[in-house]
Amino acid sequence: MSLNVAGVLETCIYAGDLDAAESFYRSVLGLEAFQKAPGRHVFFRCGPHAVFLVFNPEATARPDMRLGVPTHGAAGPGHVTFSIREAELPSWRERLAEQGVGVEKEVDWPGGGRSIYFRDPAGNSVELASPRIWRLPEPL
Repeated sequence: MSLNVAGVLETCIYAGDLDAAESFYRSVLGLEAFQKAPGRHVFFRCGPHAVFLVFNPEATARPDMRLGVPTHGAAGPGHVTFSIREAELPSWRERLAEQGVGVEKEVDWPGGGRSIYFRDPAGNSVELASPRIWRLPEPL
């Protein structure tokens, strides 16, 4: 029997100001937090099969005595890409402008697909991209 992973279940970035991160991801991307631990993390559902985690790097550098989760963290800005329908890219550009979020870069990928990059309040690089950049099908 061959073992294979089924997909990415969760991904995370780090932000020292979790309230600012929660507000940003709620107002800009429309994500709703489903779990919060003040000063430690805020978790968002991201589609039907994935979770987007935002951790305070100072908190996750210390052992979590309740659950025994290994310590983790990162220094400097991280990167996350959210999948969007390519036809909705202009609407996303408008939403970002309405929210006062500047687009850092737009890319038309040589193999097909497009993406836009911007920064969250913690300086993380956030990308909205068509799955075509990886030759994957668009979301339904």
